[in-house]
Amino acid sequence: MGNRVARDDFEWVYTDQPHADRRKEILAKYPEIKTLMGPDLRLKWIVCMMVVTQFLAFYLVKDLDWKWVLFWTYAFGSCINHSMTLAIHEISHNTAFGNNRAMWNRWFAMFANLPIGLPYSASFKRYHLDHHRYLGGDGVDVDIPTDFEGWFFCTRFRKFVWIILQPLFYAIRPLWINPKPITRLEVANLAVQVTFNVALYWLCGAKTMVYMLAGSLLGMGLHPISGHFIAEHYMFLKGHETYSYYGSLNLLTFNVGYHNEHHDFPSIPGCRLPLVKKIAPEYYDHLPHYTSWVKVLYDFIMDDQLSPYSRVKRRLKGEVKLE
Repeated sequence: MGNRVARDDFEWVYTDQPHADRRKEILAKYPEIKTLMGPDLRLKWIVCMMVVTQFLAFYLVKDLDWKWVLFWTYAFGSCINHSMTLAIHEISHNTAFGNNRAMWNRWFAMFANLPIGLPYSASFKRYHLDHHRYLGGDGVDVDIPTDFEGWFFCTRFRKFVWIILQPLFYAIRPLWINPKPITRLEVANLAVQVTFNVALYWLCGAKTMVYMLAGSLLGMGLHPISGHFIAEHYMFLKGHETYSYYGSLNLLTFNVGYHNEHHDFPSIPGCRLPLVKKIAPEYYDHLPHYTSWVKVLYDFIMDDQLSPYSRVKRRLKGEVKLE
């Protein structure tokens, strides 16, 4: 448990990310993929159903014994809240109402944010688009851990703690790596969420608040679904910086596991990403991929060659346009 990871820096590369070139090749060969772009007409109804389900759960847990509150927090609340964060990820790409109604997507994301309890949808959109445009970009892509994370979380036990604390690091990392001025949408997101949280506490009490907030934190920490945080871009194999996951948990996560496909075509909603792989299999079948996010978490902790430093990083060239 005390063995230190040998890696002491990120994997620095001097090439551009692979997704733009692959996108051009695929579109030249299979122009019909363009027909997959556009909003997912089902997404808004699925999100509304999830929000209503959590509202019902808020009411049902308020009078339970604490042991059952904690049980349902991890067994159910953490799953649906993590799934809701990935719905917000989908909405950040304007897949709920389309690019022509961008502000509808922003306000709908705040609605989806309500049962999570932590106001983040407006900020997430700004930083996530930078992640796509400048994957691995030094000082821009806040999905990359800080040097402190790579240096300190370097043993099996510390990596285990780091995974539990993922929500904390995702929250503070943007402030350290790439701070941005606060926007009106972020203020609105905060005001809407605080108002909702106060109303929920007044109506349902402390147990419901614990169910909501702890569910979000647990779901994004040591949880099977949170394996996607590690699976997407941590370099398990040298030379590969994005990995897809083709397992059953895609059903709960809006196909976020199809991550190579997503980075190649971020304007295609998750429900259609399997069709990208079906149309252009020769571009994806040979790439390394996963079938278990639980195994990803286990391997990341136990493999002494892996750590938060196991990320491809690049210094950006030319003008950088941030969101």
